[in-house]
Amino acid sequence: MSTMMPPNIRIVTARTAILATALLLSGRAVAAEAAPDAENCLACHGSADAGGPVVDAAGFAASRHAPSACVGCHSDIKEYPHPAKVAKVDCASCHYDAQKAISSGVHAGVFGARKNGTANACTSCHGSHTTQSPAKLGLSLCAKCHKKEVAEYKGSVHGKANKLGDPDAAICLSCHGGGHSIRKVADPLSSVSPQNLPETCAKCHSDPELSRRHGLSTKDMYKAYMNSTHAKPSKTGAHAADCASCHGSHDIRPPSDPASRIAIGNIVKTCGQCHGVEAKQFSESIHGHASARGVRSAPTCIDCHGEHDIRGHETQGSRVARGQRSNDCVECHQSARVIGRGVPADRVGSFLSSFHGMAGKSGDAKVADCVSCHGWHDVQPSTFTTSRTNPANLAQTCGQCHPGAGARWAGGTKIHQALSDTGGGSDLAGWAALFYRITIPLTVLGMVLHNLLDLWRKMRSPRARRHREDEVPLSVNERWQHAVNAAAFLLLAYSGFALHYPDAWWAWPFTALGGETARRYAHRSAAALFMVVGGAHMAYLATAMGRRRLFAMLPAKRDLFDPLKVLAYNAGVSPKKPVLAQFSYAEKFEYWALIWGSLVMTVTGALLLMHNMAMAYLPLWAIEVARVVHYLEAVLACLAILIWHGYWVALDPDVYPLNWAWLTGETYLHEDGKHDDKEH
Repeated sequence: MSTMMPPNIRIVTARTAILATALLLSGRAVAAEAAPDAENCLACHGSADAGGPVVDAAGFAASRHAPSACVGCHSDIKEYPHPAKVAKVDCASCHYDAQKAISSGVHAGVFGARKNGTANACTSCHGSHTTQSPAKLGLSLCAKCHKKEVAEYKGSVHGKANKLGDPDAAICLSCHGGGHSIRKVADPLSSVSPQNLPETCAKCHSDPELSRRHGLSTKDMYKAYMNSTHAKPSKTGAHAADCASCHGSHDIRPPSDPASRIAIGNIVKTCGQCHGVEAKQFSESIHGHASARGVRSAPTCIDCHGEHDIRGHETQGSRVARGQRSNDCVECHQSARVIGRGVPADRVGSFLSSFHGMAGKSGDAKVADCVSCHGWHDVQPSTFTTSRTNPANLAQTCGQCHPGAGARWAGGTKIHQALSDTGGGSDLAGWAALFYRITIPLTVLGMVLHNLLDLWRKMRSPRARRHREDEVPLSVNERWQHAVNAAAFLLLAYSGFALHYPDAWWAWPFTALGGETARRYAHRSAAALFMVVGGAHMAYLATAMGRRRLFAMLPAKRDLFDPLKVLAYNAGVSPKKPVLAQFSYAEKFEYWALIWGSLVMTVTGALLLMHNMAMAYLPLWAIEVARVVHYLEAVLACLAILIWHGYWVALDPDVYPLNWAWLTGETYLHEDGKHDDKEH
């Protein structure tokens, strides 16, 4: 019989006989002996000669399960040789938690559907006798089934870092979670579902230490995203852009890579996945054309809307909200590198000096800004007939806020300059600006020199009361007019300049009280009060006392010579101090300057107040001239009050420390002696 047995069977039988003899000699039964070790099993399974499953001896020795020997997994084998039919290995006997996790994961369904049911999730990934840890298997573990995804990963920023041995580099399990609990993207419990992906990415990208090590932004991107308009729908499971929507999933690349979804040339396309209409409008705009030509300074979606913290235009704090969005335009249009590419250099300055720009800077959320006139995504140059700022379309564009505007505007209007106070929009406004730029310095210089010379002379002479002709004290009516006029003037000046300098420290009360709205009401209220006191003064001039005052204030021949006499005396050329009337050239200059300035400010202010009517019935240059004159006349008036009036009522040594006529009606609180006749 033995000669008829196959060689491999004879070898197994011989080995079995030898092992049985050894056990019997030891006096113990096979059943009581320790389970077979790996060497016993490899006697049959080490090669294909025995006809059973073959085990790679070297692979098993290097595996995670080598210390447990074969019976660690094949626990039903109690004797050697074992029965022909053995139970399947149950990994859950040791790895219960892993088996439980995988039963609800995406891999459970995949492996359960495999042919003949012999394969299971554990061996498909870890192998059977050559079991290794995922860290040691690396990408080859997932590449068995996910070749396309692994290939994309290798070309990504994460894959390249992993290849270089960077311990911080994200691998498959970093994003998809532990291998046993991987779930489908559509599963709300998946770590890469739209609801959970931001938090998954934040594990690395909101770690400041990791960001510093790799030269990344240390800004908390997760916090920024969770406050964005994209994050809100995703919290409820609705469709919204998440990290993968913009950056990709397995093929994430840095912005510097032309193939990256967030590279300059691809951002519009990426955003267009959801915002197709806006992307099309942008592509046809002047910004889109520049970007398509490869102009690196051309803005894209993120330059205006931001990146991770994108918010809707109706959301407070959004970069494209009213009061904020013009800042994005300013960043580029005042940049030297952008202006050097042909963008006009004066657009930002002229806009910021216009009422729109100043009111917007003061916090007015309703005033027109760049977007109101130029549009959002469809910005086009004014030379295009479809542009909102084309001269033919200005009436419609401005008519959004100012009904009827533009009916009398000529084509080719320099709209930015025309709405500013620079005088650059028309010849007449330019001449008006030039007039004041010459007049203001000369007037200020003349007042300063006159007063300094007067002060120098009086400081060198014994102090005496100002030598005037008979002085008629101011009446109560006149003092009230002065007080109300002074209060209205001060509030007008304060609120007016607060429009031009909203960031100045002295403008904080308006900011605290409501910004531009509070300032506007204060300015208009002061203007109304100023006009009321002006009307009261006109009525007063009709009285007997008022007529006497008016006649005393009328220019006279002596007003041509008194200034020369005063200057000669103050300069030491003449030894005789001139005797002046109660209302000398100094008072007359101030009074008639006030009358003239009041008329100018009232007319120009009325035009600016009734801007809708003015824009409908007047040419644009009229509004521009009104703005130029209103502002520069205010500058001149304030300087005159400060230098001229301030000197004569406070700093003049003859009345120091103060001329009390505004309060008591008389220049002095008491008589301080008779005039010094030696100086008369």
